[in-house]
Amino acid sequence: MALIQSVNGKSPMMGEDCFIAENATIVGDVVMGDQCSVWFNAVIRGDVHYIKMGNKVNVQDGAIIHCTYEKYPTNIGNNVSIGHRAIVHGCTIHDIVLVGMGAIIMDNCVVESNTIIAAGAVVTQNTHIESGCIYAGIPAKKIKDISKELTEGEINRIADNYVKYSSWFK
Repeated sequence: MALIQSVNGKSPMMGEDCFIAENATIVGDVVMGDQCSVWFNAVIRGDVHYIKMGNKVNVQDGAIIHCTYEKYPTNIGNNVSIGHRAIVHGCTIHDIVLVGMGAIIMDNCVVESNTIIAAGAVVTQNTHIESGCIYAGIPAKKIKDISKELTEGEINRIADNYVKYSSWFK
């Protein structure tokens, strides 16, 4: 059974039709929208600030979402995929974003909508990622614009697929 725990009087709240894997950890001030999924060994730790997630957010295996004490909460929009072993920390991610496997997004970053953060990319503190682009590398830099086909065919497809995958476990 997943570890879902209150911290300092704040308890995680999940929307409708969410899937939480049996060894996921969700603690503290975490609010999740509808049709979200939190996969095996993922950790969402709202102990030092709040974490808010929109609808159809998937937090894949081994990913970590955290925030910075009294300084930077974490806000995640709708249709966002957080890839395997990614770290999302004290930042804002808008709608329709794919955070690739092993990517790191650090404090006080803003990732605008319709964006891909490539696998292994490191978005350093205070970076503003523009909408409609792919960012890659260490530190992450814009490598190209995203076509509407890539947004629909990749980012939204993955978010929709994770809603389907989670139905297999319910």
